[in-house]
Amino acid sequence: MSDRGPEAGAAAVYIEQLAHYVGERVTIRGWVAGTRSSGKVRFLIVRDGTGLVQGVVTADSGPGAFEAVGSLPIEAAVEVEGLVRADDRAPGGVELSLGRVLPVHVPEEEYPIAPKEHGVGFLMQHRHLWLRGRKQVPVLRVRDGALWAMRRFFKERRFVATEAPILVSTSVEGTTTLFSIDYFGQPAYLSQSGQLYLEATCAALGKVYWIGPVFRAEKSKTRRHLTEFWMLEAEVAFLEHEGNLQLQEDLVRYVAQYVAEEHGDDLEVLERDPNVLLAAVKEPFPRIAYADAVELVRCAGVDMEHGEDLGAPAEDVLSRHFGRPVFVERFPIGIKPFYMKRCADAPACALCADLIAPEGYGEIIGGSQRVDTQAELEAQLAEAGVPQDPYAWYVDLRRWGSVPHAGFGLGVERTVAWLCGIPHLREAIPFPRMLDRLAP
Repeated sequence: MSDRGPEAGAAAVYIEQLAHYVGERVTIRGWVAGTRSSGKVRFLIVRDGTGLVQGVVTADSGPGAFEAVGSLPIEAAVEVEGLVRADDRAPGGVELSLGRVLPVHVPEEEYPIAPKEHGVGFLMQHRHLWLRGRKQVPVLRVRDGALWAMRRFFKERRFVATEAPILVSTSVEGTTTLFSIDYFGQPAYLSQSGQLYLEATCAALGKVYWIGPVFRAEKSKTRRHLTEFWMLEAEVAFLEHEGNLQLQEDLVRYVAQYVAEEHGDDLEVLERDPNVLLAAVKEPFPRIAYADAVELVRCAGVDMEHGEDLGAPAEDVLSRHFGRPVFVERFPIGIKPFYMKRCADAPACALCADLIAPEGYGEIIGGSQRVDTQAELEAQLAEAGVPQDPYAWYVDLRRWGSVPHAGFGLGVERTVAWLCGIPHLREAIPFPRMLDRLAP
């Protein structure tokens, strides 16, 4: 924002810019976050999405300003003009000496979210308003920063951003956790992943990624699951398992460092120490084979049979044990999808890995080297009991110019929840979709 305010010399700026305007008169446009009085002085807290600023007004301020501040309710929209003063005690190190307070919209009803404890159901019912909350705004800003860092990471490595369809004719995982729809008389589904399509695209462009929504019809009510969430997925031609893990590690380290360094103020509001993130990603990520992970989980007193996928209790054990992101490799083929290549030295294991985040946030990345020959793919489809006709085009990719290739998918909300240190995925996306939540 750089236009001039209604009064001569009052530049209209954002709150995050105020430190550059000390000694100048500026205009701020935003919403009332709070008011208070102390004798003949009144204080107005304004937010504009970039930060908070305290405005100070007295009876000697501009015409009507003192009275206006006394009558403004929470979430009234306002335009204020004042002199920027340095104040180390104030948020951002500055405050405004107000000379003009112009109400833009004054609500006629009391704001439903009061400064008190509300139940989760109430807050989710009012998610469209809860988004404005003091701790909701920094989460969404960190989300934006994380997504921007992901794109910058891939741009620096000369990946091509591409897209995958949301409406698909079959599943990626070969499972039944699909949302089905009628597509002009044909059965169709909301996509679980863009992976198969990215495999096709990487054969054209070499290194590709996309960030988009995916859907899982899992009847789960845990804090780690949403029915609609966002994935970052990447596929690379001529990349094998080891290079795939290194790419994932580099990405997570890049994003965590960016958020810790560029979103310190947001993390401070969330009471999240950025040094925790920096320490977690400083050293190379440890790796553990699935079989060894099962033994570690059992030794921690958690029941787990060999051949079970990692559930939340097992992931929590690994998370506590390592205290940093950890790769779990070489899963049994029976619990992984048909498209994963087998380990050359252990055909009963898939050449894959899950990346478990520290602090109990569970799996944030799943990836693998993909099957790269027609014979292997057809055999693995048959072994998994998956009909081959819907995947005919996917098999075609192995007929012409097939090469070793690998990729992964990163769950955006789980990653954002870990970065922010928040307990539930529902706060890591603007409007979460869960088993019992379709609105607002």
